[in-house]
Amino acid sequence: MAGTLQDPWQAPSRARRLDAVVELPGSKSLTARYLVLAALARGPSTLRNALLARDTRLMIQALTSLGADVRVKISSGAGTRCTSVVDVTPGPIHGNTRVDCGLAGTVMRFLPPVAALASTPVTFDGDEAARRRPLAPLIDALADLGVRIDNPGDGFLPLTVRGTGAVKGGDLAVDASASSQFASGLLLAAPRFTRGLTLTNSGATLPSAPHLAMTLAALRAFGATAHDDGPHPPFRWTVSGSLTGQDITIEPDLSNAGPFLAAALVAGGRVRIPDWPEETTQAGDLLRHYLAAFGATVSHDLGILTVEADPDSLHGADLDLHPAGELVPTLAAIALFADSPTTLRGIAHLRGHETDRLAAIVAETTALGGCARADEDSLVIEPRPLQPAVLDSHGDHRMATFAAIVGLRVAGVGIRNVAATAKTIPDFPARWARFLGGTS
Repeated sequence: MAGTLQDPWQAPSRARRLDAVVELPGSKSLTARYLVLAALARGPSTLRNALLARDTRLMIQALTSLGADVRVKISSGAGTRCTSVVDVTPGPIHGNTRVDCGLAGTVMRFLPPVAALASTPVTFDGDEAARRRPLAPLIDALADLGVRIDNPGDGFLPLTVRGTGAVKGGDLAVDASASSQFASGLLLAAPRFTRGLTLTNSGATLPSAPHLAMTLAALRAFGATAHDDGPHPPFRWTVSGSLTGQDITIEPDLSNAGPFLAAALVAGGRVRIPDWPEETTQAGDLLRHYLAAFGATVSHDLGILTVEADPDSLHGADLDLHPAGELVPTLAAIALFADSPTTLRGIAHLRGHETDRLAAIVAETTALGGCARADEDSLVIEPRPLQPAVLDSHGDHRMATFAAIVGLRVAGVGIRNVAATAKTIPDFPARWARFLGGTS
């Protein structure tokens, strides 16, 4: 896709109100977890509606190199919709391989504990930007389990895991204050540890807690015993038992719904998303609350989420994003068009994502002539008249969609490296254009 797109890509603007239906591919977070568990299970698994994007393809490639047999099929559904079916047959975990993490936090944080189960070395590296994403808490936790890791990156990629074929497990602490993925990676591999795992968060905070609930639910879905000690510190999780192969249909990616739902607020009109689950562990489900806080009307009926809004009646909001930091760029784009300031709190951990998202939002808002300021743990946006600009995606899929949302109301917005969206939304530019035409 990157080779065929104009760079900067011109974000389409929208003068008419929307009335669109959006069918989303499967959840990236669930796809990543289920792929790991399927590769560690006893017996084959089938994952339906799995997301096939850069992050998940890197996960498939990595698990294949570690010994799993992963086969992908695409089937045509109603109309133009295509869904994926991924068959996973576990194999003995082996090393003497190199894992390309790309920029995927799930690959670089979920798979070192899996690699520790091999008896030969596994080397991890990725994109240049991936070498700025922290890994020290996971490296320290694995060392406490007796796993040797060579880490010339000193807490960052690259690293080499030198496993002995088994991991003892037992009681362990990890500092998950920078990312819940450190805890999830250890918990996903725990059923293969000799003594299971009782894991305690030694950090002062726990960002993105819904993702830990998702990890525990995924483990239970594959037959493991997995529970936590409740929603308050000290956070502690226990995993034991074994994994069995499953046939699972993956929910739509609710966080990836963000740009499409935000369009209803920024451009005005109505956007509907079918197959929105009644209950879910996905943090993206919090969009219902957050969008209503800006003034949208949100309803959920017969599995269809509907968001409707008047772009001239958007209000600023004060929101705690600690559970769902991935939604911050989407909500920041909406805040640029509100009638009063917006404060997004609990988001210090976003400085360690694909880019420093707080700094990136401030920089691109400033380029538009807007006003945004960040401190250690929050972002404040004060609405001002905006001007066209070429915005940088910073190699971050969420920053690229931030710019696309802004472009709905600010004609002449260009986006450098819109292809970064392929990380989680396949063929985003074409999908966005179809959506603005009325359907997606």
